[in-house]
Amino acid sequence: MPVKTFGVIGAGQMGNGIAQVAATSGLNVIINDIAEEFVARGHSHITKILSRNVEKEKITLEEKEAILGRINTSIDLEDMATADFVVEAAIEKEEIKFQIFKDLDRICVPDAILATNTSSIPIGRIASQTGRPDKVIGMHFMNPVPVMALVEIIRGLATSDDTFQATWGLALKFGKTPAEANDYPGFIANRILMPMINEAVYCVYHGVGSLEDIDTVMKLGMNHPMGPLALADLIGLDTCLAIMETLYEGFKDSKYRPCPLLRKYVEAGWLGRKTKHGFYTYE
Repeated sequence: MPVKTFGVIGAGQMGNGIAQVAATSGLNVIINDIAEEFVARGHSHITKILSRNVEKEKITLEEKEAILGRINTSIDLEDMATADFVVEAAIEKEEIKFQIFKDLDRICVPDAILATNTSSIPIGRIASQTGRPDKVIGMHFMNPVPVMALVEIIRGLATSDDTFQATWGLALKFGKTPAEANDYPGFIANRILMPMINEAVYCVYHGVGSLEDIDTVMKLGMNHPMGPLALADLIGLDTCLAIMETLYEGFKDSKYRPCPLLRKYVEAGWLGRKTKHGFYTYE
C-alpha cells in the first residue's frame, strides 16, 4: 500500500525533525503529542528551521508554505486512524512505548506499518505488544533529523519482507541513506556510540581531564565533529542513561554499566541542552 499519510508520535526534537523530512518529501503528515503546547512547540521549531532555509536560499518561500501546509497537528491518538505509516518517537521508556503501540494497533488500519524510532529497545519486544508483529519495524533516525543522512532499519523476528522494503523505500524517499541492523540492544549506532560517551563521562568522573580537554582530544585527535560530552548534552543525558541501561540489561556485561556521574546528573535534572544545563551550561 503506498504511503500517503504519515503519522509521527511525539513532537520533540526527533519527532518534529521526522515530520519535517516527511512533509518535505511530499507526504501529508500528522504530528501528535499529549498536549497542545508540545505540538505547538514542535510546529514552531519546524517553521523556524524552514524560515532559516528560505533565508539561506535552500528553499523558496512557496516551498516552505507548501511543506507547512502538509503538516497537521494532533493531541488525539485516534487521529492516526487515517495514517498509512506511523513512526513513534516518544520518550525512551518501555512502558510508554508499549502502551502507544497497543493503542496504535487498535486505532490504525490493518495494513498500516508501525515503526519505532527507539534508539535501543528491542523491536521484537515492542512488536509483541501488537497483533501485527509482521508490520512492526525499527526506523532509527539520527539527530538532527533534517541534517543527518543515516537511518537505521531494524527488523524484529516477525517483521515481513514487505514491511522492510516499504520502510527502506520510505527512507530513500526522505533523502536518507538506510542501513540494516539486526535486533540487538543498541543496534549498531548506539552499541558503538554510547559506550564511548559513557567512557568520556568516566574520564570526567575520575578526573582524567577537563570537559573541554576531553572533547578537544576527541574532536582533533579522532576527527569527530563534536566532542562526546557536548554530543551527550545534545542527545539528552536522560536518553544516554536510558540507552546505557538497556545495553547493560540486555547484555549483562559490566562494560555497559552507566557511569554514576551520568546517573547523578540525570537525577539532578541536568539533562543537557533541553534543560540549559548538562556537562556544559547553555544560555
